[in-house]
Amino acid sequence: MNAQNDSIVSSITDSVKAETDSIKIQNKYGLRIGADVSKLVRSFIDDDYKGFEVNGDFRLTRKLYLAAEIGTEEKITDTDYLKVTTTGSYLKAGVDYNLYKNWLDMENMIYSGFRVGASTFSHTLNEYLIYSQDQYWTPQLSSDTSEDFDGLTAIWAEIVFGIKAEVFNNLYVGLNVQFKGLITETEPSNFENLYIPGFNKTYDSGGFGFGFGYNISYLIPIYKKDKTFAVEE
Repeated sequence: MNAQNDSIVSSITDSVKAETDSIKIQNKYGLRIGADVSKLVRSFIDDDYKGFEVNGDFRLTRKLYLAAEIGTEEKITDTDYLKVTTTGSYLKAGVDYNLYKNWLDMENMIYSGFRVGASTFSHTLNEYLIYSQDQYWTPQLSSDTSEDFDGLTAIWAEIVFGIKAEVFNNLYVGLNVQFKGLITETEPSNFENLYIPGFNKTYDSGGFGFGFGYNISYLIPIYKKDKTFAVEE
């Protein structure tokens, strides 16, 4: 009889010990929506630029997120030989993977991601200068008659690296950098795409681009999942 009681007590003790040797918390799953503040700031301080971007992500698993960005841009490119106004919109979609191991109820991210981007845009050639090798005898031909090039498109892929930190409950700030590669583009007649909305500067017709962002976002929790941490003795 005593042996049976000891067995029951031992079983209860082991069960209680197992529960006290772990911590159970709840991770938030939901939609995080924000904006790229760097584009808003640049719009105020740069007379040649206007832009706005809304971004968001949705948590699929503990590490994996669906992510997307949508925005508009207007950029004036002014060189020694031409002045072009580019206007258009873009959409980027892909996934982010959180590389950071959070402790307890933290929801911070150090992540890498992948996007496919698409843009529709137009150029207005405001003025241009035709370069002449014989500049001593022949004056350079210039024109300030505007010419529009509509219906242009571009598709690209990009790799993203960034961080997101929760500064207040459900409120996040973040930084990211993007490395881009053009897949396809349509070009206007007689000159090349110097700027593509969402892709940025094309660097002398090269197929690679670069971008960055500073984001503020808010998480709308939809549901929660339990996460258990083992406690070491």
